[in-house]
Amino acid sequence: MATKVFMEALSPTMEEGRLVTWLKQEGDAVKSGEVLAEVETDKAVMELTARGDGVLRKQVVAAGTTAAVGTLVGIIAAADEDIAALLGGAAPGGATSAAPAASAPAVATPSVPAAPAPRAAAPAAPAAPATPAGRALVSPLARRLADESGVSLGAVQGSGPGGRIVKRDIEAALARGPVASSPAAPARASAPVRTGEAFEDIPLTQIRKTIAKRLSESIGPIPTFYLTAEFDLSRVAEMRTAALAIGDAFKVSFNDVILKAVATALTQHPDVNAHWLGDRIRRFGSVHLGMAVATDDGLIVPVIFDADQKGLRAISAEAKALAKKARERKLKPEEFTGSSFSVSNLGMMQIDQFTAIINPPEVGILAIGAIEDKVVVGPDGGFTVQPRLRVTMSCDHRAVDGAVGAAFLQTLRRLIENPLLLSF
Repeated sequence: MATKVFMEALSPTMEEGRLVTWLKQEGDAVKSGEVLAEVETDKAVMELTARGDGVLRKQVVAAGTTAAVGTLVGIIAAADEDIAALLGGAAPGGATSAAPAASAPAVATPSVPAAPAPRAAAPAAPAAPATPAGRALVSPLARRLADESGVSLGAVQGSGPGGRIVKRDIEAALARGPVASSPAAPARASAPVRTGEAFEDIPLTQIRKTIAKRLSESIGPIPTFYLTAEFDLSRVAEMRTAALAIGDAFKVSFNDVILKAVATALTQHPDVNAHWLGDRIRRFGSVHLGMAVATDDGLIVPVIFDADQKGLRAISAEAKALAKKARERKLKPEEFTGSSFSVSNLGMMQIDQFTAIINPPEVGILAIGAIEDKVVVGPDGGFTVQPRLRVTMSCDHRAVDGAVGAAFLQTLRRLIENPLLLSF
């Protein structure tokens, strides 16, 4: 019996997905649970798996095509089964393509030159490692790494399923030296390239579409006000120096200390650790701290769950791991949903102060600026130099009053300026 393959909701907020590449081609045998294709969701590149056994008889949606959740993208059936009735009117009405029409061969390369790095290779490409059917299989991350580092995919032997080239294969090629490098590496997507054209239209990635939608839901409807405070980091600096003297295992960043302090402060101000749900405000018993991470495709907010119950070293390790997975687009849906409050830090980019946009239904977000050495007047009237940090809190006035937000920042100041309190 034929099995229809639909564009599935691979993340809780996904409304549409871009089919990056088919890993199974028409005529390939398929077993239930095998990966059919890679799909770019609003947060990451994820795998679309088969829900039945048989042969992939039809790729209804071509690689590079964006389709709404629920759209028919393929058909699995027996080799001799009649699927004509299933194809009648099967053109994906919710699909918008940056590639040739869905009826074109599924291995066609997207026609928009500025599309994200993942793309399906043509069957006749001589330089790519091939499967028995003559197809090049390259994961999106591996292709991006190859493009950025100038590695020729034709010189790489894939170690993934079916000979697929994956990240570790590119890293191994780089370790072997220039033999694996192509003589003329492609220019990185971020480098300006003069083409002679007056302009270039860049298709939106799924993550950029989601960012645009979420922000339009935030800055307009939410009555937001802002509170700015400046903290003395002298004792945090002393604590970090003392910890590092013990060993690298105790090395933590200023950002790690701030995350821990925010999580601790939120336990004392439940009105801030909350969601606005229209007819009610939901306060959380634990702190699920979102931390904004910039990626090549846009901003994503992985979550440190139960951050209030974790020590500084645990938060440091988890924050680094989540940031790495975010940049590699390997986050699972459960790792970037469910935050109760968020933090955004642009201090490493020498931004003194900024205001962040609230991520609904959260009722607040904290923007962290750069650490600066400033001359201040000491308690004895003399001058001293202190490392100072400026933060700005964006508050949803429907749930957080000015006094409530100010009290939260007062608690945060006490914790940051006396970091030993974070151990109690």
